[in-house]
Amino acid sequence: MTAEVGERASDAELVDRFQRDPELFTAVHERYFLHIYRYVAGRLDVQEAEDLAAETFCIAFEDRDRFDPERGNLRAWLFGIATNLVARHRRAEARRYRALSRAVPGSAAVDSHEDRVLTSVSAARMQPALAKALTRLSRGERDVVLLIALAELSYDEVAAALGISQGTVGSRLSRARKKLHQAIGQEKEHG
Repeated sequence: MTAEVGERASDAELVDRFQRDPELFTAVHERYFLHIYRYVAGRLDVQEAEDLAAETFCIAFEDRDRFDPERGNLRAWLFGIATNLVARHRRAEARRYRALSRAVPGSAAVDSHEDRVLTSVSAARMQPALAKALTRLSRGERDVVLLIALAELSYDEVAAALGISQGTVGSRLSRARKKLHQAIGQEKEHG
């Protein structure tokens, strides 16, 4: 299949083709790599984004026979894999930092990786008040907000990506908006 045919094919056609011929999975990579990369770079940093985006497609390729279009579209499935990898990466890095802080006598506790990442992303892309507010959200709320804001997924796609109901997406987003509004309002009052 040429890139031109891959671009014209619907996701359903791509899935049908790559499940019959694994070599055609490259069309999925060509169509979605940049989207996944941008999302991961917005959550972490550019250096880690390429590795995690590539890993997203490795996992998707390995699990291609388990993709179920009844549970969501291809795009949402890929963003779900990427979101899980970001979370796993952060947990592993946080464990390393905690171990390092315990290993060095007299060293101060290291801020969480998630706080540093959000601060870094904010400096480049968002106002500082928003960045600070994002650190106050739960992981689930932050995942929903960033999948909608950075990846531009619909509620249905976010639900499929995170394996939650559309109602849960809506309630997490609603809670996150309230928290963000309050935090930004407080920051403006004190800033």
